[in-house]
Amino acid sequence: MADIAARDVKALRDRTGAGMMDAKKALVEADGDSEKAVEILRVKGQAHAAKRGERAATEGVVTSYLHSTGKIGVLVEIDCETDFVARNDDFQEFAREVALHIAAANPWYVSAEDVPEDAKHAELRIFEEQAQDKPENIRAKIAEGRLNKWLEEVVLLKQEHVNKDKHGGQTIEDMRAAAAAKTGENVVIRRFTRYQVGE
Repeated sequence: MADIAARDVKALRDRTGAGMMDAKKALVEADGDSEKAVEILRVKGQAHAAKRGERAATEGVVTSYLHSTGKIGVLVEIDCETDFVARNDDFQEFAREVALHIAAANPWYVSAEDVPEDAKHAELRIFEEQAQDKPENIRAKIAEGRLNKWLEEVVLLKQEHVNKDKHGGQTIEDMRAAAAAKTGENVVIRRFTRYQVGE
C-alpha cells in the first residue's frame, strides 16, 4: 500500500471537490496514482462538486456579531462569486447566523482540513490511552469514534447550529451547502475570529 502524503490528498481534493476521507481512500485504492484516483472518484460520483468548487469565491462579506453582554464578539468572512449574491438578504442572513453560532459554540477551526495533523495525532493518542481498559480488538474504533466526536466539537462546519429550533439540527456545512444551492454559487466560510473578554 502506498504511503499517502497529506499534500497529495489536498491536491486531489482541490482538483475534484471530494471530501478529505473520500480523496484519501481513492488515493489508497489507486496506490498513490492521482489520475487513477480521479477516475475512482468519478466512478463513485464523488467529484460532482468539482465544477462549483473550482469557481473562485472572490466576493463576499465580513459580518460581525456582538453579544448583548458586550463580552463576546465575532468577525467572520464568508465568500461567494459575485457582488450581487454578497448583497443578497439571504446570503447576509446566513453570514449573521454563522457569526452568532461562532459566538455561542466557540469553534477552533473552519474545517477538518484546517486542524493540524499533530493536533489530531495528539488527541488520538489520548483517546487510545483512555480505551486501554476496553477489549483490544475495539480500542482503535473507540479512539477513532472519540476523535470524530472531538472534531465535531472544534470544527465549525461539523457543528450543529446552536439554534436547533430555527435550523432543525442542521450543521453549519449543511447550511453552507444549502446557501450554495440556493445562490448557485460557490459559498466559502473563509475565516473567523472570536473575541472574549479575559481570554
